[in-house]
Amino acid sequence: MTNSISRAIYWSLFSYEDWNLHVAATDEGLCFVGSQNHPFEEMAKWANSRYSHCTLIHDDEKLLPYKAELAQYLQGTLENFTVPTVFQGTPFQEAVWQALCSIPYGQTRSYSDIAAHIQKPAAVRAVGTAIGANPVLITVPCHRVIGKNGTLTGYRGGIDMKTKLLQLEGLRTGAKGNLQHV
Repeated sequence: MTNSISRAIYWSLFSYEDWNLHVAATDEGLCFVGSQNHPFEEMAKWANSRYSHCTLIHDDEKLLPYKAELAQYLQGTLENFTVPTVFQGTPFQEAVWQALCSIPYGQTRSYSDIAAHIQKPAAVRAVGTAIGANPVLITVPCHRVIGKNGTLTGYRGGIDMKTKLLQLEGLRTGAKGNLQHV
């Protein structure tokens, strides 16, 4: 879904230890968290696909509250984000993204669990597609969705990023790629 209204999107590069993520927000809240160590173009492409008329404005200060919570999360001192998050997608995508936000820290759900949660149990593949389109990594925790058999599955930021996030939350992968609680 695109929006024909011109919109300012403020962005900054979040750097913490070996993490480098582009983050973006509107005046309403955080709207994009990029993949680890991906270039600016990842964010620019997302912005142009979601908003037909937008201006990307580099503003480190405006993004400070969002970056502070991301740093606290990566330090292991924050489990629940309190900054406002704004996402724009189809009604189905938004329902999936809302369902992701209900997955508790340190827990996982399967794609079929998410489909059941939004009362569309036959839409498991569509749920996977919606999860793959999640623009706000980490804060909308799509990394907490795994295969029904416990294996790690696709992630926009890559399986390495997904593994790091799950390990941070107290989960680890076994020899066969299955998750185990630490």
